[in-house]
Amino acid sequence: MQWHRVSLALLVTFLTANLLAQPGVSVPLRPLPDAPFLVDSAEQRQIRISVIKGLSHPWSLTFLPDGEMLVTERPGRLRIVRQGVLDPKPIAGVPAVYAQGLAGLMDIALHPKFSETRLVYLSFSKPMGGGAHTSALVRGRLQGMALTDVREIFVADAVGKGPAAGNPIVFGRDGFLYMGVGGAVDEVAQKTNSHFGKMIRLRDDGTVPPDNPFVGRPEYKPEIYSLGHRNMLGLTVHPVTGAIWENENGPLGGDEVNILEPGANYGWPLVTFGRQYNGAKVSDETSRKGFVDPELIWVPSIAVSGMTFYTGDRFPNWKNNLFAGGLQFGGIRGTGQLHRIVFNEKWQELRREALLAELRQRIRNVRQGPDGLLYVLTDEDDGAILKLEPVQAGSGASPR
Repeated sequence: MQWHRVSLALLVTFLTANLLAQPGVSVPLRPLPDAPFLVDSAEQRQIRISVIKGLSHPWSLTFLPDGEMLVTERPGRLRIVRQGVLDPKPIAGVPAVYAQGLAGLMDIALHPKFSETRLVYLSFSKPMGGGAHTSALVRGRLQGMALTDVREIFVADAVGKGPAAGNPIVFGRDGFLYMGVGGAVDEVAQKTNSHFGKMIRLRDDGTVPPDNPFVGRPEYKPEIYSLGHRNMLGLTVHPVTGAIWENENGPLGGDEVNILEPGANYGWPLVTFGRQYNGAKVSDETSRKGFVDPELIWVPSIAVSGMTFYTGDRFPNWKNNLFAGGLQFGGIRGTGQLHRIVFNEKWQELRREALLAELRQRIRNVRQGPDGLLYVLTDEDDGAILKLEPVQAGSGASPR
């Protein structure tokens, strides 16, 4: 890692820490309009945004083969959107979730052969009694408006009463399911006998692949694929290499995007660009031999959330850009953004653009639809799906 990159990141962190750690700092929120509206972007110019309302803290979404959307809501509901209209009735069969604070129903993924299996996977905070909860994963078959044959296929080893762990899930090109078990605010991320602060890798039925990097080593949980993570919220598959890209929240600064490698250690909390929420250092080191450096960092933090690579043709100037949601910028509420990262032909970062900041919404997730458009979730009490599409002549949308 270049010394000037490290020095600049540490300087920015030092200058912003005390300013951004004050409690109650916020920007007034704005309600989303009902009618479509326009926003500007640097390389794609004007973007038309249509809003689908009626959701409460939507967390993730996926697309069925016919183009319908399945959307998870953090309070524990699974919803369906048909031709741009949200069905008022939730899908039945979702397991009970621990829905307190940021805990609840989280990510969703379809089996790679969904058309044959009808299998849907859900990650969530599982209630354990007495206010305790842990990370869990279920799968069930989608039959009409219900999940049937719902079965737990993974439950993390430890329970807690602290902050909820982010639990992103994605199927890799190898056919295995990757799941982040976050919530590692301390050294548990380095403890090999714990699932927390780890990326786990499973077969589609929840069993352990025999080629997982720590299989046969009793001091390690066999599900572990990589370790040294803090709180993971985004997973996506690189469109060219097929590698799994993962992001995670730092505390005050130090959000990261990492490229996952089997058996690798990503350093938290021994190396980090972040500071504690009170401004104190987490570590004096931002890099160390034996740990994998992040591919991208944010200082200050954007509270990075769901992410995806854009591979469609509707936004030709955004081809192969990485999009990552941000819940708030620099610890100030009401400053959520959608970040766009541009790469060169060697997949080295060239520039970034912050989009949708004027909406003052917490951006929870972003996905590409089968129509080549982008769909963004806002994490609010009156949350929404934002459909982004290029402006066509005579669209009739009004500027925001």
